[in-house]
Amino acid sequence: MKIVVLVVLALALLAVAAVALAIRSRNMQIWLGSYLRRRPPPRPASGPVHVMFAFVDHFEPNWGRVDLATQRARVDRWCHDYRALAGRHRDADGRPPQHSFFYPEEEYVEEHLDKIAALCAEGYGEIEIHLHHDNDTPANFIATIDRFNKLLHERHGALPRDPRTGQLRFGFIHGNWCLDNSRADGRWCGINNELILLRELGCYADFTLPSAPSDTQTRMVNSIYYATDDPLRPKSHDTGVPVRVGGSPSGDLMIVQGPLGLNWRERRMGVMPRIENADVRRGCPPTPARVDHWVRTGVHVEGRPEWIFVKVHTHGTQERDMDTLLGEAAERMHAHLERAYNDGTSHVLHYVTAREMYNIIKAAEAGKSGNPDDWRDFELPPPPHRMRAPAPATAGAAAE
Repeated sequence: MKIVVLVVLALALLAVAAVALAIRSRNMQIWLGSYLRRRPPPRPASGPVHVMFAFVDHFEPNWGRVDLATQRARVDRWCHDYRALAGRHRDADGRPPQHSFFYPEEEYVEEHLDKIAALCAEGYGEIEIHLHHDNDTPANFIATIDRFNKLLHERHGALPRDPRTGQLRFGFIHGNWCLDNSRADGRWCGINNELILLRELGCYADFTLPSAPSDTQTRMVNSIYYATDDPLRPKSHDTGVPVRVGGSPSGDLMIVQGPLGLNWRERRMGVMPRIENADVRRGCPPTPARVDHWVRTGVHVEGRPEWIFVKVHTHGTQERDMDTLLGEAAERMHAHLERAYNDGTSHVLHYVTAREMYNIIKAAEAGKSGNPDDWRDFELPPPPHRMRAPAPATAGAAAE
């Protein structure tokens, strides 16, 4: 009998060790406690739940350091196939899916931005800023972002001006997930006061997270919050103050996170749950079950649980993923969103850009309610190319 007990105990210890090893190997110890302690979002007292759905793209035509012909082919396919895909879908407001192209400064090619700007000018998305850098300095970072801001705005009609100050404003995604020097080994950034610099340069919000399983992932999960920079330490956005109805801006930068959690339906080896990190690509297609998980996560402004913010991300120019992002898997994702979350009674769907998501968040903070479609331009107006954008073709016309 003792032998049986010892065997069972040994097996239990091995199982615990295996789980601990799996957690460590995927850096889950950083965020798992916060995830498990998080209370389910409260259910609205009455009325439908409005779902704001934003697709943000680390859009890198030169991924893999390819030649110009390959870059052109990638951009051309996006401009052709996305028009067709988005033209077949509509939200409650008659808007097609909106794609936010976070374009890397270090990969600037004028003709690529001209094509993406033309797509956005037709009402299919907006351009924002992405940056990969390493061992950088504050002075160089300021010069780089300032120069790219002006280039995108003056040459390509991107980025809005703040109506109060006239400053160019932009959304930001950090290359290699390393916002505010957050990687443990210090690579792929180098600046501990990056949140302060971004605020001063006109960044309205960061859209980098979630970054799991990277060690750059924050302890704070499934949140929209203000982070305060400590210029002497990295990863100042590890925690922050949640945005809430009736609250005030604080700190240095708003952090808009996408859903992060455990996917028990698609387990590794049938046992271990996969990390649900809102990444969309061939290896993790946007299945209806994943869409349901994103909505159930319930990322929202505190005090406004009837407005749910779903932000998913991708690296859109990698050939291995384009069939997923521009093909049948994306069709099924949008069809499920429009079928399950747009009945007008229990849910209302709104396709939004990163800027529009930020504006609706700020409207919620200011106490606005009702239809979020009224607040797409609440604080920041559309960029120049969107203000002269023709309405996209109707779904029926686009499909013909």
